[in-house]
Amino acid sequence: MFKIHAPMIRYNSAHQLSIEEFRTPFEMNMDKENRWVLLGALIPWDALARVYYSMMDADRGAPAVDARIVIGALIVKHKEGLDDRRAIEYIRENPYVQYFLGLSTYTSEAVFDRSLFTHLRHRIGAKEFDCFNREIIGKAEEIEKQVLGKGHHKKQVGHGAFPEKKQEEAVGVSPETQAAPPSCVQENKGQLQIDATVADQMISWPTDLGLLHTSREESERLIDTLHKRAPGKKKPRTYRRVARKRYLAVAKKKHRTKKEIRKGIGQQLHYLQRNIRSIHQLLDVQEADGALGWPLGRRDQKIFWVIQQICSQQKQMHTDGSHRHSDRIVNIYQPHVRPIVRGKAKGDVEFGAKLGVSLEKGFARISTISWNAYNENTDLKKQAEAYKEMHGYYPEVILADGIYGTRENRGWMKERHIRFSGKTLGRPSQTPVPYAQRRELQKERNQRNHIEGKFGQGKNGYNLSRIRARVQGTSESWISCIFFVMNLVALMKIADKAGAVFLFAFFLTAIALAAGAFYAIKERQKSRCAHLFVKST
Repeated sequence: MFKIHAPMIRYNSAHQLSIEEFRTPFEMNMDKENRWVLLGALIPWDALARVYYSMMDADRGAPAVDARIVIGALIVKHKEGLDDRRAIEYIRENPYVQYFLGLSTYTSEAVFDRSLFTHLRHRIGAKEFDCFNREIIGKAEEIEKQVLGKGHHKKQVGHGAFPEKKQEEAVGVSPETQAAPPSCVQENKGQLQIDATVADQMISWPTDLGLLHTSREESERLIDTLHKRAPGKKKPRTYRRVARKRYLAVAKKKHRTKKEIRKGIGQQLHYLQRNIRSIHQLLDVQEADGALGWPLGRRDQKIFWVIQQICSQQKQMHTDGSHRHSDRIVNIYQPHVRPIVRGKAKGDVEFGAKLGVSLEKGFARISTISWNAYNENTDLKKQAEAYKEMHGYYPEVILADGIYGTRENRGWMKERHIRFSGKTLGRPSQTPVPYAQRRELQKERNQRNHIEGKFGQGKNGYNLSRIRARVQGTSESWISCIFFVMNLVALMKIADKAGAVFLFAFFLTAIALAAGAFYAIKERQKSRCAHLFVKST
């Protein structure tokens, strides 16, 4: 047995400890301040369960897994940044997480099979997660009303930033973006921040040469599959070894000229077109032989359709000498992904879903998920209407980039007495403005950084820039669940703030009561001394 006798080194040999001898503190009470215990007490589970069960038929199908277990498992997965398999293992090993999921006793068995995560992403989409977000926002407002009180809300920047007398003289405040008249101020409340971002898909960086090479390999696999169903027929030639050798001769070069790339694309196009014709011939032969059913499976049918579209697009671009095509496919296995030209520092093009997001008091809601590039200024009306549907009134001010400040949007906001924080159209005003007003206006515009920070939180902390789902619907569910988890984190912050305010108020009340009792004792002592003095004299 391995032993160490040095006094400054501590080590327990693996042969001296078994799992049966390991002592656990499970006989003791669990920590009430654990993060999963606190989060489980905040979430309105009943409201979320009603939304989840509204999509299911109560009279058909197998018995469903408990809604709290399902929704809680999704929260755990995205909050901890785990894949499906590791999320199930994490739940199985952590008793606090099992309590969070609503289990009454600890179990070492898996709460459900990991494949259920895929079905959940098909079942719970962006619409359902938006309903979850509305319940979370309502819970946050309830906490603020109960603990913080109506008059304790922090005054938002932009509310009353400009005095009524000098508002017309403020820089950047044109007649269409001025604050509403006094009779309408009470109708619009709050502050809404809006912006757009891209949730990047986990795909390889697409190149025309690489895309054609992968399409050619898939076409060769389909030819092999179809030939196995008719072994007596002669197998079509594919020249796969020569095609791969020519591809690697270009792809492995560190510095490739445009002429070499164009030649390589033309060669791969030639081989791919030949393989597509061979696949059609094999399908015709099997149809003529009276084969039952479609020879290709569902996945192979989709791949065959995609590689035909890629071949058509690449041939058109190769003939025209261009690099643009409408609805351009950049990945065989995720044909819904489109290139989104953004012009960011990390790259001019991003590949994923473009999101239109609104932010209110730290809570984000997705208004648009589009796989095609679009002008985000069309989201402004939709997001303002969603704000009104949620609260019953429009926001007082909208904080956004200049791209949202079109004449149409400004006119729409003016009719509803909504102020736009962006710069005015036309020439700047020649009227001098006090420094205090310019500073307040700049502070208000800087508040838009909060929504940029929310995007950074999602991409750096919750893998919003690495969406691993491969189907369009499951990717949208994945993205929506990330924003739902971030809203839960914001709810925890509000609850912590409310608890701190409550403790501070309790501390002040205790001090006031102690001070009052102290002064009361002093007064009684003074009166008693005065009474004794009078009695003695």
